[in-house]
Amino acid sequence: MNKNTNGLKYGSRKYWLLIGPIFLVLWIVGFSVGGIGSWAKERYADLQLFAKVLNLVQQYYVEEVDTQKLIYGGIKGMLRELDPHTNFLEPDIFKEFESETSGEFGGLGIEITVQDGILTVISPIEDTPAYVAGVKAGDKIVEINGESTKGMTLVEAAQHMRGKNGSKVNLGIFRDGFERPKVFSIVRATVKIKSVKTTDLEDGYFYVKLTSFIENSAKEMRKAIESHIKSKKAVAGLILDLRRNPGGLLEQAIEISNMFLDKGTIVSTMGRNKKEKEVVYAKKSGAFPTFPLVVLIDEYSASASEILAGALQDNKRALIMGQRSFGKGSVQSVVKLGDGSGLKLTVARYYTPKGVSIQAEGITPDVIVENFSTEILAKAKVNRDIRREKDMKGHLLGEKEKISKLANPGRESKGGTNSETENAINYWWTESKEDSGEKLSPKDLLLKEDFQILQGYNYLRAWKVMNRPEESPTNK
Repeated sequence: MNKNTNGLKYGSRKYWLLIGPIFLVLWIVGFSVGGIGSWAKERYADLQLFAKVLNLVQQYYVEEVDTQKLIYGGIKGMLRELDPHTNFLEPDIFKEFESETSGEFGGLGIEITVQDGILTVISPIEDTPAYVAGVKAGDKIVEINGESTKGMTLVEAAQHMRGKNGSKVNLGIFRDGFERPKVFSIVRATVKIKSVKTTDLEDGYFYVKLTSFIENSAKEMRKAIESHIKSKKAVAGLILDLRRNPGGLLEQAIEISNMFLDKGTIVSTMGRNKKEKEVVYAKKSGAFPTFPLVVLIDEYSASASEILAGALQDNKRALIMGQRSFGKGSVQSVVKLGDGSGLKLTVARYYTPKGVSIQAEGITPDVIVENFSTEILAKAKVNRDIRREKDMKGHLLGEKEKISKLANPGRESKGGTNSETENAINYWWTESKEDSGEKLSPKDLLLKEDFQILQGYNYLRAWKVMNRPEESPTNK
């Protein structure tokens, strides 16, 4: 069985594998036909009930009915009794579903789930129509084109939001701070996902944002890091940003974990039969197993993001910062059915290397960092006129003051209230390059606008100061 999307396994049944031992099976059946017969009789009675209802509807319903529509509806109703990630995919939806993992598809560009019975946005994918329109993670979608989403499955909601490129869809969205739902009109378009985005943080430090796990994500990440190493000679530290990453291909999460681990367990899965446990181990050919690594997560980091963060955390390869993750710890198997439709079925739970299931729990960061608004922080800053020794009249001159006085005999020391260290840390509260009209570098802009990234960057810098090379956890 091949592995596929959103922590999924994809494949079709290989019935031909059973032809060889068929005589043995028949022999066994012969001895146990009594028990199986009883089981089959019970199941047949249930199916007979379904067939009887279908037959009655076909013959006596007040209007002509579409039999296939009834069958599909019956299957959807059956699966609705299970978890929200188990779905029936009609042929046209299954075709689109397969194309999404390639990184290019038509639609809005949002990942959705059902939380407490409400259709909720896990995350808009960057640079997509939904992202540009202002849809945010955590938004509650209460209407689609005026139709209530109450009771809709994920597949039904996705089906309502899909359409031809250039067509418009209206989403009624409720968000904290809204008094009533607000309508967002979004024009559908071809969504091209660029899953790896980078920023040079200078002095060898590197920032990588992984927006989703699609085909070639691991390849693109490796290429980006190798390019950075080639130009900077080494990586002093890396921030891997998994915030608002809803997941994707399990195999990509495993491959990226392998980049940073040269030993240990990456992830394990266990289905209904507890004896059938599958464990994935890191390979020794891990390409980047040494430099300091900070991983940022938040409440919208889900599925494959949690597999990667859990693997790096339990193997003590990275410091996990941010907020507790989403908590999707189930594995789905996707089976293509004969008429072109598909069944997405939850078949197992996955576990971190320490054997912890994160289903409905999530990954708890090593360092919890709130995602403060930069505007609020700027307003919260207390400006005080701090007086220090050098501000006291008649104080003994320091060595630098003596040198300065010799160089500028007529100039008195005026002292100051902001040290260079404070300036380096307090990006928002001191006069910045932007305030002076100077264009900010990509690094300065990133650190100025995102408090959590700034904290990750500070930890990487502190890592270098606090750990001698032989004591660094990454070198043990």
